[in-house]
Amino acid sequence: MAARKQKAVDDVAQLEQQLAQLKTQLVKARSKQEAAAQKAVTSATKDSTKATAQLKAARTKLAAAKKKKTPAAAKQAAAAKSAVAAAKKASDAVKANLASAKQELASIKAANKMAAEHEKSVAKAEAAIAKRQKAAARKEAAKAKAAAKKAAAKAKVRAKKAAAKAKAKAKAAAARAKVAAKKAAARQKAAEKKAALRAKRVAKKATTKKKPSAKKTTRKATAKKAPAKRVAKKAGAKRTAKKATAKRPAKKATAKRARKARAKAKTA
Repeated sequence: MAARKQKAVDDVAQLEQQLAQLKTQLVKARSKQEAAAQKAVTSATKDSTKATAQLKAARTKLAAAKKKKTPAAAKQAAAAKSAVAAAKKASDAVKANLASAKQELASIKAANKMAAEHEKSVAKAEAAIAKRQKAAARKEAAKAKAAAKKAAAKAKVRAKKAAAKAKAKAKAAAARAKVAAKKAAARQKAAEKKAALRAKRVAKKATTKKKPSAKKTTRKATAKKAPAKRVAKKAGAKRTAKKATAKRPAKKATAKRARKARAKAKTA
């Protein structure tokens, strides 16, 4: 479709170029024709002048022959008369030729004048059309420029909104990532703390398990070395218990007296 359109445009342009060339050739041909007609008129005018002179000379000879009274004068007069007739015929023919040439020249000039006026009016009309087309093109260009400016402004606003939206999304994503990182760090810290406490408990259990065995071995060694000390301790413990049982009634009596004294003070 595009190729066909391009070919049609090329054909039109080619024909317009040929038409311009033909117009130029036509103007040259008209000028040449007018020049030839003018030349023919000039030539016919010269011939007419010459024929008029010859006719005048023949008439002068005829008048001179008529004035003579000699026997040969009659013959000379007849010859002069025939010469005048021939000169007049030639002069008439030349004058007719001159009139025809002048008429043709006038016709050519009129046609050329009409063609020139036509070309002038066509050029004027084409100039007016070109002016209108130029104005329309300027108007269209201004309209397209305004539309492009409006579209650019809209695109700028859209880009600004998109950038703001992207910035907000990035900010929200960064905030979420920060919160997630903080939570992850807290979880990591808690896990590390938990692991440390677990390790501490395990270490403590291990230490606790190890200590009784050492004490047992020490106690066994001590029991083997000093059985007499334990017997003495047991006897001392029994004596201390007896003393404590003896002191308990005395302590109870003292507490009873103190309560009675407090009750008397309250009633007073």
